[in-house]
Amino acid sequence: MLVIFDLDGTLLNTIADLAQATNYALEQTGFPPHATAAYPYFVGNGVRRLMERVLPEDMRCDENVERLLEHFRPYYDANLYTHTEPYPGIPELLRELRAHGISVAVASNKYQSAVERLIAHFFPDIDWAAVRGQNEGIPVKPDPSIVFGILSAFPTPKQDVIYVGDSGVDVVTARRAGVTSVGVTWGFRPESELRDNYADYIVATPEAVLGIALSPERM
Repeated sequence: MLVIFDLDGTLLNTIADLAQATNYALEQTGFPPHATAAYPYFVGNGVRRLMERVLPEDMRCDENVERLLEHFRPYYDANLYTHTEPYPGIPELLRELRAHGISVAVASNKYQSAVERLIAHFFPDIDWAAVRGQNEGIPVKPDPSIVFGILSAFPTPKQDVIYVGDSGVDVVTARRAGVTSVGVTWGFRPESELRDNYADYIVATPEAVLGIALSPERM
């Protein structure tokens, strides 16, 4: 069995560092910053889309997105761990899954180098089947290509795959990939978004994810 996790809002609470880095980029390029509380609705579709969303509507063009990225990437890379931390119970969940012989992977819309550094920093003791972020030439979620890439590298029957995420993007990704979706309520998006996108399961604790993975029909 394989459990694939989204990263931001599912394994790690990254919102404060993302907000700080984005606001720095906005300020450096002369655009107004946003309150941290606004960022859960800006993130979720990759860094480029984040830069587009934070711009004033009449200033959303490729040139301005590139200007923001020039400031965002170096700042974020230098401050990945300032406020970011795992959600309560996540390290224990990952260890329990592995102890039961269940493989784990990451599928994120965050760029690959940042995903690798965050995973290595916060979960150094976990043996990951795959750690995938956004890479050039591969569409971001909800396109299912990232899941297909993981399954290509770590072949697993789809009926034995669970995809865990906190947003509608994750639920749609799982459905398009043909795997079971588990929506978590501790992340960036409201439970209603998970329901509206027809998550197969909706859970409020990491322990509930473990329960689904260990359910008799899946073992």
